Amino acid sequence: MTFVVTDACIRCKFMDCVEVCPVEAFREGENMLVIDPDECIDCNLCLPECPADAIVPDIEDGAEAWIELNKTYATRWPAVSSKVGQTPDDAEAFNGVMGKFEQYFSAEPGKGD
Repeated sequence: MTFVVTDACIRCKFMDCVEVCPVEAFREGENMLVIDPDECIDCNLCLPECPADAIVPDIEDGAEAWIELNKTYATRWPAVSSKVGQTPDDAEAFNGVMGKFEQYFSAEPGKGD
């Protein structure tokens, strides 16, 4: 089992999760994060840290679509291990908004570390 980031992260990108990841498995897109499944060690430290509840186990119902997205963008986006100055100013306004993937997803990479 590994963990995946879902569309709940889009435009929130709080990044508390990246600071607790012991293997730097997170990759940063312009407006969301993904988890590199080849780096994730299934430690579960990130799950309770996400204020947007955007991280789920890959065996959870509904995770199938996010497994491929995380795998794909983990090879395209840079690694990130610190949230310093990276959480969007309007993150709270997008927390809990439904259907964010269709409206806001960006395939562009983030800054990374």
